[in-house]
Amino acid sequence: MEIIFTSAESIAVGDMRLMGRTSLLMFPIYGLGALLGPICQWLDRWLGDAERLGIRDKIWRHGTNNMVLIFLAEYLSGAFLKFYGICPWDYSGRFFNVDGLIRLDFAPFWFGAGLLFEGITGRKKP
Repeated sequence: MEIIFTSAESIAVGDMRLMGRTSLLMFPIYGLGALLGPICQWLDRWLGDAERLGIRDKIWRHGTNNMVLIFLAEYLSGAFLKFYGICPWDYSGRFFNVDGLIRLDFAPFWFGAGLLFEGITGRKKP
């Protein structure tokens, strides 16, 4: 995903080579996406309404939970990496940034990406 975003940014500056970039530090952070499905399923069981929840309500609940969890992981991992001076991203100067670590305008994207991660990593039922 990050390669797609940074490649698309190159268009904005007129570089049609579509060069994308990332950091090896991002792989374990993105790997946390595999935990989104189990966490949302645990929350459904904890709330006790997993069986009664309609598909639309489940999408809204899981999408919102995923979005919050992704923001939390991005902020905490970014703060940790920033402390050591190795954070590969800096949103300072962008609208809706929080401490240069997250961008609140990414909320719709994280909502959808979380559902995508959950769908990719979810258990397949026979």
